[in-house]
Amino acid sequence: MNTRRAIAAIVAPLGLGAPGFAAAAPQAGDPVRVVVETGMGSFELEVDVDAAPITAANFLRYVDGGFYDGGTFFRTVHADNQPSDSIRIAVVQGGRNPDLEAESFPPIPLERTSDTGLLHLDGAVSMGRSGPDTATHSFFICIGDQPSLDFGGMRNPDGQGFAAFGRVVAGMDVVLAIHRAPYEAQRLTPPVRITRVYRKG
Repeated sequence: MNTRRAIAAIVAPLGLGAPGFAAAAPQAGDPVRVVVETGMGSFELEVDVDAAPITAANFLRYVDGGFYDGGTFFRTVHADNQPSDSIRIAVVQGGRNPDLEAESFPPIPLERTSDTGLLHLDGAVSMGRSGPDTATHSFFICIGDQPSLDFGGMRNPDGQGFAAFGRVVAGMDVVLAIHRAPYEAQRLTPPVRITRVYRKG
């Protein structure tokens, strides 16, 4: 059994009750710090396991399983590269190592900002999704305040918003550098490699 399957087997009994959702339940208390090392430098996230327990647990199971190691930041969104969107945003988006696609976890329930109180302010970290309850591994970081991504905002036509679960607490200059890196349409060219993601301490 490889390391990732072993981890999945260990945490499977600790699910939060959603169908197919197996993740170690985070402990209440201080937020979890996560370091993201990239080809352009490192930055640090604070994951709010109290306010967004399902989303935080989902992100951390990908972190603890090493799924983001070898992944990329692949998308950068600016005012000038979203011509078909009437409501424009500014974010960078990343995800897991594409070689590990077969080992992904099921989608999770959407924790709306109206329930968590975690808004899409500058530096907020949130899960990418299409419809409600579809988020898996892909996450994005807000560049500036992005209220259209909160519950009731209309960046996504369903108005349900996205699930913020933390914020950048150190190295925002690295995130901004990734946002400014060369791109075509919304694709970073080349993608910015994620070398390692791990819990701090």
